[in-house]
Amino acid sequence: MDIMVKTTTVTLFLCLLLFPIVFSTPNDRLVRIGLKKRKFDRNNRLAAHHDSKEGEALRASLREYHLHGNLRESEDIDIVSLKNYMDAQYFGEIGIGTPPQNFTVIFDTGSSNLWVPSSKCYFSIACYLHSRYKSSHSSTYKANGKPADIQYGTGAISGFFSEDHVTVGDLVVKSQEFIEATREPSLTFLVAKFDGILGLGFQEISVGNAVPLWYNMVNQGLVKEPVFSFWFNRNPEDDIGGEVVFGGMDPKHYKGDHTYVPVTRKGYWQFDMGDVLIGDQTTGLCAGGCSAIADSGTSLLTGPTAIIAQVNHAIGATGVVSQECKAVVSEYGETIIDMILAKDQPLKICSQIGLCTFDGTRGVSMGIESVVNENAGKASGNFRDAMCSTCEMAVIWMQNQIKQNQTQERILEYVNQLCDRLPSPMGESAVDCNSLSSLPNVSFTIGGKIFELTPEQYVLKVGEGDVAQCISGFTALDVPPPRGPLWILGDVFMGQFHTVFDYGNMRVGFAEAA
Repeated sequence: MDIMVKTTTVTLFLCLLLFPIVFSTPNDRLVRIGLKKRKFDRNNRLAAHHDSKEGEALRASLREYHLHGNLRESEDIDIVSLKNYMDAQYFGEIGIGTPPQNFTVIFDTGSSNLWVPSSKCYFSIACYLHSRYKSSHSSTYKANGKPADIQYGTGAISGFFSEDHVTVGDLVVKSQEFIEATREPSLTFLVAKFDGILGLGFQEISVGNAVPLWYNMVNQGLVKEPVFSFWFNRNPEDDIGGEVVFGGMDPKHYKGDHTYVPVTRKGYWQFDMGDVLIGDQTTGLCAGGCSAIADSGTSLLTGPTAIIAQVNHAIGATGVVSQECKAVVSEYGETIIDMILAKDQPLKICSQIGLCTFDGTRGVSMGIESVVNENAGKASGNFRDAMCSTCEMAVIWMQNQIKQNQTQERILEYVNQLCDRLPSPMGESAVDCNSLSSLPNVSFTIGGKIFELTPEQYVLKVGEGDVAQCISGFTALDVPPPRGPLWILGDVFMGQFHTVFDYGNMRVGFAEAA
């Protein structure tokens, strides 16, 4: 009898220890999934750098397809393809199958599929270092077998679809389609602290048109309201990483009222955003409006290079000197200023001086194109793209300076300084840890309200003591019109502002996090 009691006690203790952290009360009918937090560290940054070299080829091909209209729904596909999970900091646990097999996943509002490693993954080391789904161990497994492939900017997975029950907190989502990953060749997934991804985006971007898990939560009547919300705990000393709440929001997670904006394009949780301010100064590019995505699967804040360079300049962040940028300023700077003062259309200036094509796409004018050595191939194409992009940034920077009544000499000097602040190839820039108190706030205009980030909030600290490094929370990503200019507001932003994803009313809400 004593042995049975002891055995039962140990079993119950292990179940409590291994089961996902879940908080739910019958009064509010909310399901809370506790999130674990991982520090932003050097090892993951190095892995991200390694894989970003592989991802650059994908980025280039996507840009080419996008230019010529050859990629179906490319406006949606390209953002997923540019995602980098290497810096992800927040994870939660789910169970798949009956009985549940536990997995640590990123709850990602920037993608829509659920995938975990498969026991049938034999040739990728990453699979052996993570939990693997064993279909033979589940009584509710249903075979599907349809092949699946997801390409990310810093990694890829391939495998096949299966169907099984998925446990999220104390909810059981029945017959959920998910991907069993049989190939994870990227270093990103080899060193990752998570097993898989649980996408909370829309079905429009779901690989294989699989119904997202969130849709099935709603369709099966498992949640109180068709709403979920994120609270990230940015206190580095606290063991609790945060919570994702399904069925509504917890008043303890925020202060005041939420500012809501409508979803403007299903696929991602995308909305319209206004100007971006450094201190109280406009950065120009988004004054007439930009698009933004609230993305829990991205750690940093990603935006147009033209604005990121201005932010880096204002906060003293150091990247890599761009020779192309300085070449444009030296060769065309005075001409660009004259054309702006002559009231020429800013969007056409770079094509008029021959650095962009006349139809507004990347490249050079047909006259210059004809004398380019065709055998230069991709290298020359990338160079032309860089010159065009640099020219467009210079026009924006110079416009802002002209509005401030600066002299030509001062404008050219300032733009040359911005050239020095262009992001490094890794996408990140270093900041002096001792200078935070003197740096400006950076603000985003959403729904007519200003959402302000302080230096302590947008600078990430890596390491401790004398070896500590500070990294700017801003990275560059240029998405061309009509989808861009685009901002991706990741954990740096969502950590300061409690975020509500209202599926029922197709809107996103932000309030100060508690």
